[in-house]
Amino acid sequence: MEKTTTLVTPPLYQRLSLILLGLCALFFILWAGQSIVVPLLFSMLLAMLLDPVVKRLMRWRFPKPVAIALSVLLAMAALIGLGYFIVTQAAHFSELVPELKQKSAALMEDAKHWVMNTTKAQPSDVDNAVDKVKEQSMQQGGSIVGQTLTTVGTLFSFLFLLPVFTFLLIFYKSLFHGFLTKLFRKSEHETVDEVLGQTKGVVQSYLVGLIFEAAIVTALNWIGLYFIGVKFALLMAVMAALLNLIPYIGIIIGTIIPMVVAATTQDFTAALWVLALFSAVQFIDNNIIVPMVVASRVQVNALMSILVVLIGGALWGIPGMFLSIPLTAILKVIFDRVPGLEPFGYLLGAGDESKEKPAPTH
Repeated sequence: MEKTTTLVTPPLYQRLSLILLGLCALFFILWAGQSIVVPLLFSMLLAMLLDPVVKRLMRWRFPKPVAIALSVLLAMAALIGLGYFIVTQAAHFSELVPELKQKSAALMEDAKHWVMNTTKAQPSDVDNAVDKVKEQSMQQGGSIVGQTLTTVGTLFSFLFLLPVFTFLLIFYKSLFHGFLTKLFRKSEHETVDEVLGQTKGVVQSYLVGLIFEAAIVTALNWIGLYFIGVKFALLMAVMAALLNLIPYIGIIIGTIIPMVVAATTQDFTAALWVLALFSAVQFIDNNIIVPMVVASRVQVNALMSILVVLIGGALWGIPGMFLSIPLTAILKVIFDRVPGLEPFGYLLGAGDESKEKPAPTH
């Protein structure tokens, strides 16, 4: 008599508990190993971006190691050049610090008098509130300095690991592809190749689109800030464009910085012009630039975009914010193609609300 085996499906609460424990363990590992994980993830994205360049050089009869090395050196030269520009401009910007302090103190006095005249508050209460704000600012400033020193301390290791990881990831691309195919049955190899190809295409298109978007936004911001008369207009424009790569949050920070500089070095009217400028550029970016060069690359809804940016920031700080959207795009491609994970891909996507309803036929 043959025995029949019955598959027992665990209850829903047990499956959810296991998923929650797995996510907690995963996030802890990602947080604890960020000194290795973050450069590795940046290298993976850079390797996907440089892969067409390497193939083009190899078609020009360059040996594979030489083609990879030239591509990585070109990318690192561009990154180092951008970093050098920001550092040198920031060094000149530090000359404005005494003037910024002086005018900030004058603005604080004007604001204090305005509050007293508007609310009829006692001068002692206003002074206590101002002192409290200053104390909190000093504490937060110390925290920011500490984080900056930590970032500078890890910058050299990051700059060393990034080109090494990128070179090795491209060099051993076929090895990783063979490893992934061996994890699945032969009947699933076609699906694996489709997922890998689609993932690489999405990331390449997205990153190239972001580069073009950042260049256009930088040009528009620089022209506007130059005519407004904001000092270090090019530095402000570059910083705003880079911060704009962080969805929803970066544009706020990128707008506040030049507004503060304009208010302290010129007047409040200049700050309002800066706000109007960045609002107009953001409108153009969202409605013209993004649909032309970035849209249809990463279909992630706004709620999930904000959540993954916050999660990335909590895990790895500012680098995590930059990594959050392309990593989510990769996960969405995988979720959409793997049976059983389609609901998660649907949750990350725009859903039915983004689709235009067909016109009724009569």
